[in-house]
Amino acid sequence: MKEPKFHTLATFEFPADVQIIKGKLESEGISVFLRDEATINTDPLISSAIGGVKLQVYSSDKERARQIYDEVRNYATDAQGFPIVCPNCKATKSEIYYSRKTIFHKLFPFFEPTKYKCIQCNFISRPTR
Repeated sequence: MKEPKFHTLATFEFPADVQIIKGKLESEGISVFLRDEATINTDPLISSAIGGVKLQVYSSDKERARQIYDEVRNYATDAQGFPIVCPNCKATKSEIYYSRKTIFHKLFPFFEPTKYKCIQCNFISRPTR
């Protein structure tokens, strides 16, 4: 019997962050698997070390799952509620991005300066003031 292939649709820092997307995909008939969910529920501090909770779907459902996920995902907005515009490609689909490269920022992530990662071109930028 052939093993099913999985596609990681997205990763989330904490298991609670993935629940709405999981519910939406399952309501559309797509099977969802949360890799590393139990591990992070046991010790949330290791989330960044193991790459967060991986939301996985069967590879055969990848395109449909991506469309549904793109419809409901939240993109970053500025203080006035306008979408963040990527300075590289001018797309308006960016997410908040944390690199957490130092031990200080891993322990205290709220001190890391806000950055944005464009979903379209993967360009990382800082907010303009």
